[in-house]
Amino acid sequence: MTKTIHSIAGGIALLMILTFWLSTALSELFASVDAITTVKTLIPWGFLILVPALAVAGGSGFQMARKRRGPLVETKKKRMPIIAANGILILIPSALFLSFKAQAGAFDTWFYAIQALELVAGAVNFTLLGLNMRDGLRMTGKMRR
Repeated sequence: MTKTIHSIAGGIALLMILTFWLSTALSELFASVDAITTVKTLIPWGFLILVPALAVAGGSGFQMARKRRGPLVETKKKRMPIIAANGILILIPSALFLSFKAQAGAFDTWFYAIQALELVAGAVNFTLLGLNMRDGLRMTGKMRR
């Protein structure tokens, strides 16, 4: 049961981060200011799904890791604090700042500087979560090395 919950929560978290990243990048490149404002306003609401999914994935992962040892488990454990710190210290504050700025129509240098930071940090988290998913699939034998 824990494996299933972990897999679902991790998949939801990965999909949410990808959705945030793609909607931001695509709206910035191809959409109107109104569309950008909508995207930047909606992303913080997505935290209501993302944050619990990450918490459940992390908690269930640590619970399962108590029974396992090995380099893949240790590598996954080392990535999680980076993912959490990146989200708490960079991604959430950036998303809230950008939402506030977009709603105020303040698409200034600060907006785009923080937007660039957010896109890089989001790509880092997506990559780290993807690597954790890959390693999890390897551990369960669903993916070969």
